[in-house]
Amino acid sequence: MYAKTTLPSGIRVITESMPAVRSATLGIWADVGSAAEPPERRGISHVVEHMLFKGTSHRSAREIAETMDGVGGNLNAFTDKETTCYYAKVIDRHVPLAMDVLSDMFLRSLFEAQELEKEERVILEEIKMYEDSPDELIHDLFIRTMWRGSDLGEPTIGTAETVSSVTPQELREHMRRHYAPNAVVVTAAGNVEHEAFAELVQRSFEEFTGSCRLVTPESPQAAPATYVKHKDTEQAHLVIGAQGLSVREDRRYVLAVLDTLLGGGMSSRLFQEVREKRGLVYSVYTFQAAYREAGLFAAYAGTSPENVRSCIDVIAEEFGRVRDERVSAEELSCAKEHIKGSLTLSLEASSSRMIRLGRNEFALGRDVTPEEIEQRVDEVSADDVQALARELLAEERLGLCVLGPVDENVIDRQRFAA
Repeated sequence: MYAKTTLPSGIRVITESMPAVRSATLGIWADVGSAAEPPERRGISHVVEHMLFKGTSHRSAREIAETMDGVGGNLNAFTDKETTCYYAKVIDRHVPLAMDVLSDMFLRSLFEAQELEKEERVILEEIKMYEDSPDELIHDLFIRTMWRGSDLGEPTIGTAETVSSVTPQELREHMRRHYAPNAVVVTAAGNVEHEAFAELVQRSFEEFTGSCRLVTPESPQAAPATYVKHKDTEQAHLVIGAQGLSVREDRRYVLAVLDTLLGGGMSSRLFQEVREKRGLVYSVYTFQAAYREAGLFAAYAGTSPENVRSCIDVIAEEFGRVRDERVSAEELSCAKEHIKGSLTLSLEASSSRMIRLGRNEFALGRDVTPEEIEQRVDEVSADDVQALARELLAEERLGLCVLGPVDENVIDRQRFAA
């Protein structure tokens, strides 16, 4: 079901066939994200992403939108810290049209000054929207606090100052520096045939030549710290965590189990202790921020300002319990089945499979089958989980961020670093 071809130009074409569906999702990936940006150009990868929708030498922005809407397709893109992806989901017979639109955007976007001026205003509104979403903002505050001084720790969206100062020439230069065949992967999942799709990519990118220096993944080490930011919100939002594992780390399957049993569902320890038993939150969970050479692992909770200290205490206690007590066979089995079930359900969507193809290629250079994942998850032992918890969640490694109408006095200075 998985196939990979490297074209003469250096572009990698990867497909996963799903003959039982009528859809296909295809994506063009560039091996660059916000972690490759200098401070004065923070957010430029995201600006490029926006501008590729604003018109080419063949189509106006309206024509791009109308072409995809006219076949019921979905056209979108995303920028993260290490990659940028432009993708489309269409009925299988419209794959050639979707590739024509995507490659046109990728190769022939104009970056007109007038369009850039308008799109910068759009992105400034996006930044304001983000600032008004404290449950999202707290995650970036935590990453920046733990990885302070690194490019990987800075927000992908950039700042109002850096976004407003970008010029069309700088956008073109960014693409010349990072968008070259050896840094591009084209993926497709759904009702596609590999050889035919590879030929389609070859024709669509015939004019795309050259090479570029690939970005070296950054590997910052977490420096535990505490950061409290006052913000006039109804809830206070907090994240507690530490250095985690990279997506290349072999123990990532152990961390997946630890993540699941601590905060991965309604039966998880944090959900039961913080929400069900004490009624302190609506939302509480654990998460991983995992990249090629670095990672963070943490717990999030949103609660009333007067309950912040209680939330922190309960989460820290649960971190301590998973460090000090061996997880039961029943709880371990439940976490494993949760991971495997969630994986299987996600694979029913061609878009999820397309994204998996791209991320696995950049992170690992190979396909990781569901069968391999299930086997590695099944191999995780209770001793593995406890050993990793002792390593990652030691008290001296923990950092804390709080955002909301709270003051510094909510922090137990004996437990968390200044």
